[in-house]
Amino acid sequence: MYNINTMSKLDSKIKNKNNVIHFKAKLSEIKNNNKDSQNDALITLQKDKSLLLPSRGMNMIEGLVNEIKFRVLLEPDGNGSHWFIIDKKFQKIANIYIGNTYDFKIKLIKEYPEPIIPKDVKKALESDPVAFNLWNNITPMARWDWIQWIELPKLNKTREERPTKLISMLRSGKSRPCCFNRTLSTQPKIVEIL
Repeated sequence: MYNINTMSKLDSKIKNKNNVIHFKAKLSEIKNNNKDSQNDALITLQKDKSLLLPSRGMNMIEGLVNEIKFRVLLEPDGNGSHWFIIDKKFQKIANIYIGNTYDFKIKLIKEYPEPIIPKDVKKALESDPVAFNLWNNITPMARWDWIQWIELPKLNKTREERPTKLISMLRSGKSRPCCFNRTLSTQPKIVEIL
């Protein structure tokens, strides 16, 4: 269930004008055959707005569109900016539509929420109590890095091997994936509607 806050109820973090990035963006339809992401919309920051972020890589932000507050992981788009996906459920809640342009406000946040753990990763972790304990003792940001690393491969075979490698790497003392490039893009979706 979503807890929807209006502009008048926003906390002081988003009201601090010095830390808020304002931009206009057109909701662009994502063209693919994946039924789960049909009618999802892509939001891309203008390059000059993206330069205001502290990292060319991933950035966790809180945002606002049509008085609906959300939290999402911005990822690099490969063209000098950042982007994220707005799914059809959020589009409906925020009353926003593909093809239209909207005002967005975003602010960098330091605390990462818990990532959504893919079922196969959760199963692998739960099958190894030592690795599961190690997983629970790393930061949410480190867990985001692991999930992004697991989801990044283009080859299905590589993706299928990643949960097993995660267990092995955690057991060897690694709190983050080795040689993981945080500037590579996966598919960030709305994490949480606030």
